[in-house]
Amino acid sequence: MTKRPLKRLVREGAFDERQFDDDAKVRRLPTARGWTPLPHNDDREQGYLKTIKAKSPGQEELIAAIDARNLVLALGPAGSGKTYLAIAKAVEALEAGKVGRIVLSRPAVEAGESLGYLPGELEDKLAPYLRPLYDALSDRLSMKRVRTLITEGAIEIAPVGFMRGRTLNNAFVVIDEAQNCTYVQLKMLLTRLGWNSTMVVTGDPNQSDLLPELSGLAAAAEKLEALPNIAVVRLQDQDIVRHPLVADMLSVL
Repeated sequence: MTKRPLKRLVREGAFDERQFDDDAKVRRLPTARGWTPLPHNDDREQGYLKTIKAKSPGQEELIAAIDARNLVLALGPAGSGKTYLAIAKAVEALEAGKVGRIVLSRPAVEAGESLGYLPGELEDKLAPYLRPLYDALSDRLSMKRVRTLITEGAIEIAPVGFMRGRTLNNAFVVIDEAQNCTYVQLKMLLTRLGWNSTMVVTGDPNQSDLLPELSGLAAAAEKLEALPNIAVVRLQDQDIVRHPLVADMLSVL
């Protein structure tokens, strides 16, 4: 038996001439199939949807704070999921129609080395600084959809220096790497919050690329923690979800 008839035999079952009428060109219909389009077939996979789930008590507290407050400061060590959870909640809010756009911002600060003058247009020069935000977005959405939403203006990624003078209404705002913002910059960013908007500020005060006296995240969080309508979530080493060695290293470095 050749390959094609063998495939037909597997698909349609054994040959039975009684399944044909006088017209030999009429093909047999399969009599037994495992799949049916009827609604009662609930075991069929309807679609694939990425959902976020807290992996530690600290992450659970952060998710609850974002759901309950319009302004949240998430402070914690590297790998504790601050940025990822913030962007995941932003995408969730956009897809549910709770906000009209996502605004992502982070300071364009070099991590201890000079990159010099980068070639290209403004977007090309800023791309290395904003790459972590693109990575988090592409993990929640397809890269094609990310590009489409950016083109439509539903997602905006901008450095901190471009935020002054703006009022961010009907938006989910994520300020990433806020430990590299000065106190004056943070004050400017926090006061961008408009109506029907949520802002999440993430950072690790212990990994600032600025001089210790210039970073304003720790001081701002200490002052804002006293306000009842603002949540300050402090993640710990046990909330780290990267490689276990990250938590071990941070405990001694």
